[in-house]
Amino acid sequence: MWLRGLASKSTTVGKHTLAKGVVMRDTTTLVVGAGPVGLTAAVVLTQLGHAVTVVDRQGAAANTSRAAVVHAHTLELLEPYGVVPDLVARGVPISTFTIRDRDDLLIRVPFDRLPTPYPYTLMISQADTEAILLNRLTELGATVARPAEVAGLHRHRDGVQVTFGDGAVLQARYVIGADGMHSTVRDQARIAFRGASYAESFTLADVRLRGGVPADEVVLYFAPAGLLVVAPLPDGLSRIVATVPAAPSSPDTGFVQRLLDERGPQRVPAVVDRVVWGSRFRVHHRLADTFGADRILLAGDAAHVHSPAGGQGMNLGIEDAVALGQALARVLGGDAATRLDAADRAGVLDGYAAERRRTAGRVVAATHRLTTVATLRRRAARNHLLRALGAVPTVRHALAWRLSGLDRR
Repeated sequence: MWLRGLASKSTTVGKHTLAKGVVMRDTTTLVVGAGPVGLTAAVVLTQLGHAVTVVDRQGAAANTSRAAVVHAHTLELLEPYGVVPDLVARGVPISTFTIRDRDDLLIRVPFDRLPTPYPYTLMISQADTEAILLNRLTELGATVARPAEVAGLHRHRDGVQVTFGDGAVLQARYVIGADGMHSTVRDQARIAFRGASYAESFTLADVRLRGGVPADEVVLYFAPAGLLVVAPLPDGLSRIVATVPAAPSSPDTGFVQRLLDERGPQRVPAVVDRVVWGSRFRVHHRLADTFGADRILLAGDAAHVHSPAGGQGMNLGIEDAVALGQALARVLGGDAATRLDAADRAGVLDGYAAERRRTAGRVVAATHRLTTVATLRRRAARNHLLRALGAVPTVRHALAWRLSGLDRR
């Protein structure tokens, strides 16, 4: 069944039918991309009383597990928007993050003493996070047009003309590009995306697991063969992430078992009973030259990508989305008393772009350093240093503060 991508609060100045019957109208803000970042931006704007149209080039069934961590600061930011109770009810709260070399504990990072209502990291499938955000957006009276692929953007004095793959044209005052690393919005705005790629690829798998992996920790294993992350998920599953020279498109039980045998616990080996879902991806560390160009704004992976070490990617993107939604709500205003003049509007959006780019730059650098440390060849010296650092309470607290995102309050 085709969805109608039309926010009920939209002021319409035109009506456009995409291929296969998707109907949209001209809108105040067009959000391109219905992942966690795009949906969050749409929820914020809609709840604050502004018309939003959301489009996504994928069908609704295309969403998969992918990102699986929601940190404390992200939950704090989402608290006003009606999704946190459902997220917490669905997810698995984990209060400890550890770094290990096989059975050797190097650093234990506790979250349970952090000054937050959410003193843990919440493990939850991205598919569940998206479903909860989409349900909230629907409650607020907006929907997502799928599949609807943006083909071109043309900026003019009053907004942006958006052309879709089937030739339909829509007018928007502002466009938010939340369409991922291969962003059409970023490319059409001619914003450079500078950086590099890691030599290794990453394998990703959700598995049924038993044995020596702690059930109440997120564990980052530093092994000679490479990095391995094991984390609990809802429904008794575990998330496996590992660096490999060449990841298979669909990792099977044997492949994941070999990873655990060569990188995971040794005294009580972990055993993979079944792979429920798996994928692969190549990791980059890249940053857009700007997060805003006139009326086109970027958020999430369209603006920054980095190593999955520390589980910061989706969280940083949701932070972008909340900040951008709130900034755009100020720009759009409500009545004459709250409307900004042109210079002030530009200043608010320039402020978003500059502040979020600085923040993303710090996170990209920090995750790159963590990935570099994980792959150091001088194993004994690295482990000695990490063990010494882990013995210092202030270091453990600082790591918890940073991993939780609370340092970005």
